Amino acid sequence: MNLAESLLLGLKNYGVEEIFGIPGDFALPLFKVMEESEILPLYTFSHEPAVGFAADAAARFHSKPSVAAVTYGAGAFNMVNPVAAAYAEKSPVIVLSGGPGEADRSTGLLVHHQAKQLSSQMQMFKEVTCDQVILDDPKTAPDLIARVLRNCILESRPVYIEVPRDKVFDNCAEVPGPVEADIADADALAACADEIITRLASAKSPVMMVGVEIRRYGLEDAVRELCQKLNVPVVTTFMGRGLLAGQEVPLQGTYMGKAGDARITQMVENSDALILLGVLLSDTNFGISEKKIDLRKTILASDGRVSLGYHSYLDMPITSLVKTLNQKLETKKPQAAVELDYPASLSADEQAITPTDIARAVNDMFEDHERMPIAADMGDCLFTALDIEHTELVAPGYYATMGFGVPAGLGVQAATGRRPIIMVGDGAFQMTGWELLNCKRYGWNPVVLLLNNSSWEMLRAFQPESKFNDLDHINYANIADSLGGVGRRANTRLELRDALNASVADESSFQLVEIMLKRGELSQTLSRFVEGIKGMRAQS
Repeated sequence: MNLAESLLLGLKNYGVEEIFGIPGDFALPLFKVMEESEILPLYTFSHEPAVGFAADAAARFHSKPSVAAVTYGAGAFNMVNPVAAAYAEKSPVIVLSGGPGEADRSTGLLVHHQAKQLSSQMQMFKEVTCDQVILDDPKTAPDLIARVLRNCILESRPVYIEVPRDKVFDNCAEVPGPVEADIADADALAACADEIITRLASAKSPVMMVGVEIRRYGLEDAVRELCQKLNVPVVTTFMGRGLLAGQEVPLQGTYMGKAGDARITQMVENSDALILLGVLLSDTNFGISEKKIDLRKTILASDGRVSLGYHSYLDMPITSLVKTLNQKLETKKPQAAVELDYPASLSADEQAITPTDIARAVNDMFEDHERMPIAADMGDCLFTALDIEHTELVAPGYYATMGFGVPAGLGVQAATGRRPIIMVGDGAFQMTGWELLNCKRYGWNPVVLLLNNSSWEMLRAFQPESKFNDLDHINYANIADSLGGVGRRANTRLELRDALNASVADESSFQLVEIMLKRGELSQTLSRFVEGIKGMRAQS
């Protein structure tokens, strides 16, 4: 087999199920093999950032790697931001780039798409990936590919693979397969688990908070079992919203500090044994706490280590820790399920629409139909999603980049076959919303809720005096029809209900509901979040 076939079969063997990409001249031979071999499905998009966002969302839903394939230079540099987002939020995206061949390098001339040096692209991606390789020797390629893929899975972070265009068809051996490896010391692991159990047994108000690593390492079933055995209140972080959806656990909701439910905030911040399981200590998770979390009273299991008060256990993978805890604990009588209070029962009248009305409409729809996964962009669309019934959610909750929502929704449908809801603001839609034109080719039919206030409203919330927050008025419902979908515009709560119900009923193509909002109309959660962030900055 040739090098490209060996690479593709290796990707498949390590759990990859699809490739998102945009071809270019240095990647044309590689894309030829992708398309003709049919080893993995290939979905081509229109702009490189969307390729990265789609692969990120697919990886999050799979809990295993997905591929973003581009050409050298103009293609790969255009995808740095989505890869940085995946690195920050621990999503295993495999960047696959074509590269210059020996003939390109030997002319003595600058190579088109070259920045400072031919190696500049790889050097730049070293900042946003955990491992990198250029496959310029087919003899060493199989072991190098295996190393990079193992690190991608082990660290749940992006990696970079570059294939020179003149090496694609060289003969190459098979990539070595995955190796089951548990790097935790058995004695240290047992001691760590025992100490956690002892700490919890003596606590008066233990709480478990689950974060993104639970999904990244495919641990939701194991953590569900752990929740049932520990039988303590469970909350998600802002970044972990959507975890344990539909699971039988004592889930209380999402911790948002000053911006969230006061009951949850007090429960978390007053806990004498707070278990942070797979949680990132980021400003979006903890920057707006009512009072600073006392890390001396926490158990932090994240980034391959466990910290208990003043000491730490190193080389302690979260997968091994959860497995060991489950082995040592017995199932207890489960706590009664918590009835989470989400807004519902939309008043279908001629009143103007608010963000809470959008949540009510979706919750009513979920009551009448099945719950759907949600891909949310950054802005009030994400904070509005927090008022929607707990369902699977992908969003850039920490990195907070705009443009994520639409391509992420397409990535979710490609990865799962399930029809998603995409929540996006008009500012973010102008960045990547045009990727909806690819839905017809692949049979995707997401329901897009476009919150249109002709504004960068979240930026206005932080700096209301700036006129650059004003955007032009565009009729996106009409544009949807031109892109191959169906568009509907809702100005009132009645029109919102009818448009959403009609969109869910119509599965023939993507459906876009353009929801008209007044400038300055924010969800209560976003308003509290902004005030909390402002307060945090004022104190620093």
